[in-house]
Amino acid sequence: MGGLWLCAMAKLYFYYASMNAGKSTNLLQADFNYRERGMATMLWTAALDDRGGDHAIESRIGLHAEAHRFDKATDLWTAVKAAHVVQPLSCVLVDEAQFLSKRQVWQLARIADEAGVPVLCYGLRTDFQGELFEGAAALLGIADSLVELKAVCHCGRKATMNLRVDESGAAVRAGAQTEIGGNDRYVALCRRHFSEAMSA
Repeated sequence: MGGLWLCAMAKLYFYYASMNAGKSTNLLQADFNYRERGMATMLWTAALDDRGGDHAIESRIGLHAEAHRFDKATDLWTAVKAAHVVQPLSCVLVDEAQFLSKRQVWQLARIADEAGVPVLCYGLRTDFQGELFEGAAALLGIADSLVELKAVCHCGRKATMNLRVDESGAAVRAGAQTEIGGNDRYVALCRRHFSEAMSA
């Protein structure tokens, strides 16, 4: 691939958690750490998540950054390779990684393996029914490093599940896997309280 595409020990990372664990905050801090040292990064997030408005990635504590947006048709390998040729990248960071396709996860692995650029993915592991998202399943299968970020249930236990609620706060048990929302639509719970809410 030429001089810019040297094999290196770059890795594909998956930082996963339930809602409200600070995934976007962690991503933005990692991005800042690279840029503070004069290193170039490339940020991506899901096109279907427009909660940030003008800021593609926005954390609950007010941090934000611009980012490229991916949908199912985006070829991440081609897009990152083109950017890397113009300005060598030190890291690629992906928010809302649960919305990646399996094909796109393999493209990100190729960026780490062939381009030698670390790829840091942040996202949910499971949906509101406890089922794996496609992108999360692929990342759990092939990522070099898996890191669970911690959220807290109202009982004080680690929150690992995402309960979807309606306008009255009642559990939603059926519906489309993807429905964008924040604290008004989702509650992070431990498995016990998730199970109790789903069976009530």
